[in-house]
Amino acid sequence: MTASVLPSWKDSPTRTAIVDFVQRVTAEGSPDHLPPEARIAVFDNDGTLWCEQPFPIQTGFLFGKLAEQVKADPLLGAKQPWKAVVENDHAWLGNAITKHYGGDDSDLKVMAAGLLSAYAGERVEDFAAKAEAFLRNSENPVLKRPNLKTAYAPMRELLRYLADNGFTSYIVSGGGRDFIRPIARELYGVPPERVVGTSVELEYREDAEGRPGLYHTPKLEVFDDGPTKVARIWSRIGARPVFAAGNANGDLPMLKATTWDAPASLALVVHHDDGEREPAYTAGAEKLLQAANENGWAVASVKNDWTTVFVD
Repeated sequence: MTASVLPSWKDSPTRTAIVDFVQRVTAEGSPDHLPPEARIAVFDNDGTLWCEQPFPIQTGFLFGKLAEQVKADPLLGAKQPWKAVVENDHAWLGNAITKHYGGDDSDLKVMAAGLLSAYAGERVEDFAAKAEAFLRNSENPVLKRPNLKTAYAPMRELLRYLADNGFTSYIVSGGGRDFIRPIARELYGVPPERVVGTSVELEYREDAEGRPGLYHTPKLEVFDDGPTKVARIWSRIGARPVFAAGNANGDLPMLKATTWDAPASLALVVHHDDGEREPAYTAGAEKLLQAANENGWAVASVKNDWTTVFVD
């Protein structure tokens, strides 16, 4: 195993499992050999490819819009999620996501109702431009790093390594499809058409000059998490992945469906156990970590498997 393969990964059992899997499915004559068209990999995004603490990056983007709404209508500041934005209440915001991963969507539904209104009526091109501008000019409030530099260097190496070995990778995220697409190719080497994520319903209409366009509505089309990820993978790809990576309970169905009764497959779980180089947490990942232990899935310990955490 050469040092040039996954250089930000320590020479650990997890790195060995990844490299051995890739070698098994790519080697001609191997009993586990897969043709390139069958080498499909799926990755969660928040917490798997980039940092999701103290709350997902897209949440910060949407909360900026909610803050503008409170300025226009101060009465909104008395109720959630506008109240959390006004009070800079990271705990409420983060707990809404954690409670969701634990099976309680009460706060997430409250938050979603406000977030869906944030960019209603926006042309898809304008939304993409604003999302890209935010990603390029904002920072993580805890790490004090630009958000684009909270992408995990070892996972970017893994994406490149898989691509070099004939894999086609997809991002399958609970985050917004149209939020991730503007930077997916640059950051991950994944073109926008291979981003599968949460989406709002779009509406076609023409302006006063007859110019056609697609616009965001305040209606949720699909929340791409849990079992929905498995359904969306099939509807978008039409094939079963052989590699899946995630970090939270919402990724469990995707990893299970990828590996069930499939010897030539690999599930990778990112375990946020460092605490010094990034926030450590297991809340919202308990079921996934238990399944990884029971099924012998590969676990990437941020503390023990990664020599470098973030993109420089």
